[in-house]
Amino acid sequence: MREPHSFSRLINPRAIAVVGASHDLSRIGGQPLRLLTEFGYRGQVYPVNPKHKEIKGLRCYPNVASVPRPCDVALIALSGAHVTPVVEQCGAAGIPFAVVISSGFSEAGAEGKALQENLLAAVRTAGVRLVGPNCLGVLNVKENIRNGFGGVMRHTFVPGPYAMVTQSGGFGFSVLTTAAYYGVGVNYAISTGNEADVSTLDLTEYFIERDDVQGVFVFMEGVKDGRRLIGLGKRALELGKPIFVWKVGNSDVGRQAAVSHSSRMIAGYELFQAAFRHGGFIEVRETAELLDALKIFRIHRGRMPRSNRTGIVSVSGGAGVLLADRCVEHGLELPPLATTTKDELRTFMAPFASIANPIDATGAGNNDSYASYNRLVSTVLNDPNIDQLIVRIPSSSGTVLAQGLIDVARGSDKPVMVDWPISPGENPVLMQLLEDNGLPCMPSPGRGARALAALNDFARRKRAYDAQLAQPAPRAIAPQALELPKAAATLSERCSKQLLQAYGIPVVAEVLLSGDVIAALEMPPLPFPLAAKIESPQIAHKTEAGAVRLDIRSLDELKTAARDITAAARKFDPNARIEGISVQEMARGLEVIVGAINDPIFGPVVLFGLGGIHTELLKDITHGFAPFDASYAKQMIDGIKGSALLHGFRGSPPLDVEALADTLSRLSLLLADHAERIAEIDINPLFVRTSGQGAVAADALIVLK
Repeated sequence: MREPHSFSRLINPRAIAVVGASHDLSRIGGQPLRLLTEFGYRGQVYPVNPKHKEIKGLRCYPNVASVPRPCDVALIALSGAHVTPVVEQCGAAGIPFAVVISSGFSEAGAEGKALQENLLAAVRTAGVRLVGPNCLGVLNVKENIRNGFGGVMRHTFVPGPYAMVTQSGGFGFSVLTTAAYYGVGVNYAISTGNEADVSTLDLTEYFIERDDVQGVFVFMEGVKDGRRLIGLGKRALELGKPIFVWKVGNSDVGRQAAVSHSSRMIAGYELFQAAFRHGGFIEVRETAELLDALKIFRIHRGRMPRSNRTGIVSVSGGAGVLLADRCVEHGLELPPLATTTKDELRTFMAPFASIANPIDATGAGNNDSYASYNRLVSTVLNDPNIDQLIVRIPSSSGTVLAQGLIDVARGSDKPVMVDWPISPGENPVLMQLLEDNGLPCMPSPGRGARALAALNDFARRKRAYDAQLAQPAPRAIAPQALELPKAAATLSERCSKQLLQAYGIPVVAEVLLSGDVIAALEMPPLPFPLAAKIESPQIAHKTEAGAVRLDIRSLDELKTAARDITAAARKFDPNARIEGISVQEMARGLEVIVGAINDPIFGPVVLFGLGGIHTELLKDITHGFAPFDASYAKQMIDGIKGSALLHGFRGSPPLDVEALADTLSRLSLLLADHAERIAEIDINPLFVRTSGQGAVAADALIVLK
């Protein structure tokens, strides 16, 4: 990670100049003045408008140059055509930041796009960092600074240990108002708008490093630098600070088919999802999901689960079963209790209570002011098989039960979550007591299980990241010097396989023969069964040309196949240069597809999936960002839904996952080492043999830039 730019004066300015200030506080130039003067901002406010001497009791300045120093931010509320000169004046006046709430830039067609390009050029020349244009502004709840406009800016917000960066000002800030209702606090929020200069990644990078920020919520449509996003995910794991990301704009992200099969299987959102899975991101899709995650991470940040082994304690059998269902759906494990724990529970629980996990105390737990229920919670929490606990409490719970739960939780380093079916307004004092003492309260089993699963996912990824830092894996192969054609080209199968072999990727045995040589053969060049394929740089997809024959089992079949595929190739492309016929061994094993592409946002990417219909029909594909090692490749392999087929399914022998992971890693190194030239790689199919027998590429295609 590079040293992040400091935005401290942007979020906590000593003085703000409002350029385009208006007497009418309902107008876009008047709203910022109201927000800055009536909601507790303690810095200086300088209206700028040559038409007025004073506005709202404040001296009004004719231009930016006349504004007193120091002034850290200029909020610009002018029509688009007048913004660029003001930014230039900010640079001359030493004002380091500009927040442009004006619209009419790149979102407004070709003319607006040109206007934004001129604005960006002025920003770079002036040395000013610019937020926007077309943004809602900057909010600092901690210091009562509302530097922007819009009705949502006038709402009540709650301070808290999070920051928000949103590419949608109106929606993003409305989430904060909902969060405030539920008592979830955010200290800082910035609407980035068109991101002509300052980007979502810039601000996320800054906030994640702040000591008073425990995590960042990002509402995004997309980013321009996927590798930087991946780096931020790693930094989040390193710091133990999650990035809660709400990614929208995912339904129309298909890419146009290109030469290789691989490129048809990569869409933008899939790569974002891969980046989220491998970093310190928590992806959310609904406001409630976000707020639950923010709550549980805030309360349990210093008490992360050691594993996903979960215990459930309830006074309702039905609620316990429902909690169990939801936990399993979200990847949480419900192990059986230890024998010693069960023996202890039998000494004080009712004989008709269930001591399986989930544990059902029944209504008997209510008979002695919840003392036995809290004892039950303590006993299960101390079980060596349990690393976290969900406690269901009745809606009528009171202080006695709550204080007992608090005492129990304080005696353990395992996270405890309360499933409590009440609304926030029903018993807010008791809920606040529980949450202030480390017990997050969730209103429903599904929401609670989902939030706890998010906490576990982050903890698991952090453990894996820390272990990788402690013992970095060696590189599978040193960079290899490859002789590549200087022009853009689609390499032949034979040439493509030679490049794979240079990086230690096994390929099938093959010989290149002319049609005349094959016609004169008296013995097969390789053991049967064989495959025969035309070798021509102009025919990338040989199957479509009818220039492939498989499972050839005799010399006569081979000679016939050679004649047939030569004729098919000439019919398909009369101008194609036929270099011969590749005679290859017929590989056996499970068919998988391995590919790679240089994505314009994420750079070198490797994909993996099962072959045949699994790949395109079922979309069972995982993605990895090159380069990576074999341990990362194993995560990709286990990430597909059909991974059981590789590990032995219904009595079938396990396949050579080690060799497959090594192949994926080597392919990632080939692509990363030569990313400036290689555009796409397609290995289709790759055959994975039984454990210890390796993997082998039967066909390959490499496309050069």
